[in-house]
Amino acid sequence: MRQGAGDRAAGVGRGLRRSRPARRLSSRVEIYKEFKFEAAHRLIGVPADHPCARIHGHSYRLVVYVRGRPDERVGWVQDFGEIKRVCQPLVDRLDHQYLNEIEGLEQSTAERIAQWFWRGIRPSLPGLDRIELKETATSGVVYRGEDE
Repeated sequence: MRQGAGDRAAGVGRGLRRSRPARRLSSRVEIYKEFKFEAAHRLIGVPADHPCARIHGHSYRLVVYVRGRPDERVGWVQDFGEIKRVCQPLVDRLDHQYLNEIEGLEQSTAERIAQWFWRGIRPSLPGLDRIELKETATSGVVYRGEDE
């Protein structure tokens, strides 16, 4: 119902604002999607008494960051579902596996695992900015693919 002159004079509808169209996000923003997986590995070439020389496991946390300008029409940089579609098959390939048996991860340091993910994700995910991989709550790596 439209407000008439008499309503305005009586104060009806005061304090209500018309909704404005959403502001355009012109700056670049960064979004992320997090994945978790469990895997075992051992490091080759470290001293025999080093804890990582023995087979052990981690609860890995992978965070994939995508940077870009939000699309004018839908307002997002990337559909989170699309990020999952690209990344989940790689996560599933490592989940509950012995990483040293995976091609490219024979020496499965956090640095090499992050690089392995980058190489698998980058061709299908425009705007990929960086990958963060944590193998413990206090230790991990951030990979930006500068040398790719």
